[in-house]
Amino acid sequence: MKEGIHPEYREVVFLDQQTGSKFITRSTVNTRETIEHEGKTYPLFKCDVTSESHPFYTGAQTRIVETGRVEKFRARFASTVGTRKAS
Repeated sequence: MKEGIHPEYREVVFLDQQTGSKFITRSTVNTRETIEHEGKTYPLFKCDVTSESHPFYTGAQTRIVETGRVEKFRARFASTVGTRKAS
């Protein structure tokens, strides 16, 4: 490998700002902040959304979709309740 052309690959702490959860993984992301975690100092990257807080991973998204479907059904058939077709 050539020297000086590759970014620094190191352990970084990712902090979910919505839930406060932290996880360590290896990354080349550039950071300005550091954090003390489990007795070691790591670079810190603050995330707005991670798998801990995203609706797709937490299951909240499916409830929103289901609620929308029920409301659409009720709105569509609200005017037809109690009426019959003439035969």
